[in-house]
Amino acid sequence: MTAVALVTFVVAYTLIATERIHKTKAALGGAAVVLGLGVLDSGEAFFSHDTGVDWDVVLLLFGMMIIVGVLRQTGVFEYTAIWAAKRAKGSPVRVMILLTVITAVASALLDNVTTVLLIAPVTVLVCDRLGIRAAPFLIAEVLASNIGGAATLIGDPPNIIVGSRSGLSFNDFLAHMTPIVVLELAVFTLVLPRLFRGSFDVRPDRIAEVMALNEGEAIRDRTLLIKCGVVLAAVFTGFVAHSLIHVDPAVVALLGAGVLVVISGTEPGDYLSGVEWETLLFFAGLFIMVGALVKTGVVATMARWAADATGGRALVAVLLILVVSAVLSGVIDNIPYVATMSPLVADLAGTIDNPVHADALWWSLTLGSDFGGNLTAVGASANVVMLGIAARAGTPISFWEFTRKGAVITAITIAVAAPYLWLRYFAFG
Repeated sequence: MTAVALVTFVVAYTLIATERIHKTKAALGGAAVVLGLGVLDSGEAFFSHDTGVDWDVVLLLFGMMIIVGVLRQTGVFEYTAIWAAKRAKGSPVRVMILLTVITAVASALLDNVTTVLLIAPVTVLVCDRLGIRAAPFLIAEVLASNIGGAATLIGDPPNIIVGSRSGLSFNDFLAHMTPIVVLELAVFTLVLPRLFRGSFDVRPDRIAEVMALNEGEAIRDRTLLIKCGVVLAAVFTGFVAHSLIHVDPAVVALLGAGVLVVISGTEPGDYLSGVEWETLLFFAGLFIMVGALVKTGVVATMARWAADATGGRALVAVLLILVVSAVLSGVIDNIPYVATMSPLVADLAGTIDNPVHADALWWSLTLGSDFGGNLTAVGASANVVMLGIAARAGTPISFWEFTRKGAVITAITIAVAAPYLWLRYFAFG
């Protein structure tokens, strides 16, 4: 069964990477193989916390997609697009930097998937107004979201898993992760113009047209906007306080979506039009395939090899976990990877006498998995969501277009993170 799970995943991943068939078909086909051949049964595929579909992720996405679908009816995305373009004086480079900074900060306060769902429609409209291709801007934003989401406990799903397994608190994440994330974002901002050179050509008349627009006229329904604002504020409060109120973010999103649908009076066709069904199905198929790798021990074996290779040396363990986590998280999605690696890191941390060095293992796992999510188009949930939005907006992003940029940013962020870990926890720890 191990060979079946591994071969199925490799074949499906190859089809996704080469785009020989649509990624959703490849993921669902792979899921059908592991289910049909009995690698997973229905209980393991649909109800198991370790090997099944992560319904928290799927339903969180579903709820936020409905909220965004209702919010789109207000015209607020058009308003924000015009506002951002005018504040950037119509310069595409400044627009990209402004939107990526907003995305990174929002991803730390919310989660990166929710942020991508909210910022992507704005980006598409900005680029449409300026007459430039939106794909480079969308890629830059999702890269920024994965970096910014690393700053807090709630910013990225792998962080929540690490916090749960390690006992590290929200304040611990602020103290240890936020400084390196701020540094990484500064480096990222400096790299952006060169990484996406050739994507900023815009006609002067387009800039003049944008600067002449009145963003206030874009709002079509102020009453609905107020209702959406109240619901979104409640939803975001629920996200931030979920550890205190003991209500999962997926439930918060679904409750918010249900309330907004009722009080908005919008038609089903309006709010359901924003649901990325193909993206949700892709996630389901990917989770099942990765679940087969988890059940058959493939992921655990790879993680154990990395842990055993350290030879009991804390610094070597920290750096190895950082690099291995970045690579594996970029290939198999960082959520199931961290879920599988966390027990091994806990065991390894228990063998280290110095508590500072032991905690460094957890920060290494977090940084590697969060930043490694940028490596490929399927490395993080936000990446998959962004590609789905881009395709629906008529500006498709190929697996390799994303991965060429993402691999560069992953290499840079890991190269910056490695000396940070050494300096903070070993040289001056």
